[in-house]
Amino acid sequence: MAIATATAIHGIARLGRRTKDLVKRLGPADIAVIDHRNLDRIAAEELIACGVRATLNASRSSDGSYPNTGPLALVRAGVPLIDAGPELFDLLEDGDRLEIAGGRVSSEGRPVAEGRPLHPEQLERDLNVQRARIDRALHDFAENTMAHLREEAGLLYGAIDFPETRTRFRDRHVLIVVRGTDHVRDLRALRVYIEDVNPILVGVDGGADAIIGEGFVPDLILGDMDSAGEAALRGGAELIVHAYPDGEAPGADRLRRLGLAHTVIPSAGTSQDVAMLLAFEKGAALIVSVGAHFNLLEFLERRRGGMSSTFLTRLRIGEKLVDARGVSHLYPAR
Repeated sequence: MAIATATAIHGIARLGRRTKDLVKRLGPADIAVIDHRNLDRIAAEELIACGVRATLNASRSSDGSYPNTGPLALVRAGVPLIDAGPELFDLLEDGDRLEIAGGRVSSEGRPVAEGRPLHPEQLERDLNVQRARIDRALHDFAENTMAHLREEAGLLYGAIDFPETRTRFRDRHVLIVVRGTDHVRDLRALRVYIEDVNPILVGVDGGADAIIGEGFVPDLILGDMDSAGEAALRGGAELIVHAYPDGEAPGADRLRRLGLAHTVIPSAGTSQDVAMLLAFEKGAALIVSVGAHFNLLEFLERRRGGMSSTFLTRLRIGEKLVDARGVSHLYPAR
């Protein structure tokens, strides 16, 4: 679907440099103003779900460094996407009434920016070129992983000192939900499994809100606590803050302000890796992952300086880790 240039788009500007936070307050009358270099597929799907009228990006939505499907997914869904330059956040304020005509952005009749509309045809061509050059991205990916391997190798031989938990994992199924590609859809497909097996429900940061959104209650929330909603944190789940290896834990400050009891686990790696290793070390019979990264393209989209912790975690857990989509085939919807 091509972006229409003849008809102007009108809406309310909603600004946010962190897309995952901005989507929590977006609605159908809004124009999302983001600062998201290489807009990934997860963020694109969240913007689509909000029903925004258009998206203005202060950064390049795709810089060509890897096959990034996010921009194409957004414009194919009918949401115009305009790369409007780094000065966008200086020119606009939250709540401004905007008009977008082609790449021209106006506020109350005053031109404020001129951007580049991204069209699906060109995005498709660019994506094909990027896929042909993926060998370069793979080389960088491998080098970054090796660079991080030394500091995160403790994940492989069990160097994390896990505390006692209120949640008892021994011989239980554990369902771990992470904000990721299609995580809400995959969680919804597991409803029969959840009702039949009654697994321990673990939300990694914003994954806790997804669990609640499907009508379930998380048993445990683990992460740096920057994207889990306050209602989820106050819902009675056991709270574990993932801290940096040196013990610094910014997420603990938020929980202290809310007056919520919590435990801190210092560790390298990602919060999803720590959640999986916690369940494994505490004796879980099976670990089902929703939204976690399972293929190379998803690894590249996350743009971490190496995904060694993810590789090492899967090496350690082995056959106990199952992807949600595999489980949904065994538990089809009634």
